[in-house]
Amino acid sequence: MPKPTIWVLIADAHRARLFRREGGDGELLPALDREMIGESRPSREIASDRPGRSFDSGGEGRHAMAPSTDPARHAQASFAHDIAGRLDKERTRHAFDELIVVAPPEFLGDLRAAMSDPLRRMVTAEFKKDLSKQPTHELQSHLEKLLER
Repeated sequence: MPKPTIWVLIADAHRARLFRREGGDGELLPALDREMIGESRPSREIASDRPGRSFDSGGEGRHAMAPSTDPARHAQASFAHDIAGRLDKERTRHAFDELIVVAPPEFLGDLRAAMSDPLRRMVTAEFKKDLSKQPTHELQSHLEKLLER
C-alpha cells in the first residue's frame, strides 16, 4: 500500500504556506506555487469611517457607537475561510491524503471553524505554534515529531 501524501499548513492570521511530503518521508516541498497573504493592516486602517452615533438612552447626549466586531478579527476570520476554501478545492482534487495544521492558537480556532467536515476529518495533527516566520529549511526540524508516524 503506498504511503499517503501529507500536506502541512503553516499559517498565522496574515500568511499561509502549504507544503507536501509525498510517500510519508522525505523533505517538505512547496505544495502550491505561491503562499497566501491575508489582510495585515491595523483595525483603524481597515475601518477608516467614523463610527455611527446614537442617542443616550437616559438623556439628551449622543455617543459614538462601537463596532460590533473588530475589523482586524473579521479580516483574520475571512482569511481563514479563504485558506479553508483553497484546501477544500485541493481536497476534492485528491491532492493530499492527510493534513497537518500549524498555527497560533487563536488562528487555529479560526481555521477549525472555517473547515468543512470532510476537510476537518483529513486533519491528522495540529500544532499550536507560530512557525509562519520560520525559514523553509528550518521547518522540517520543528515538525519532525508530527511527521514521524
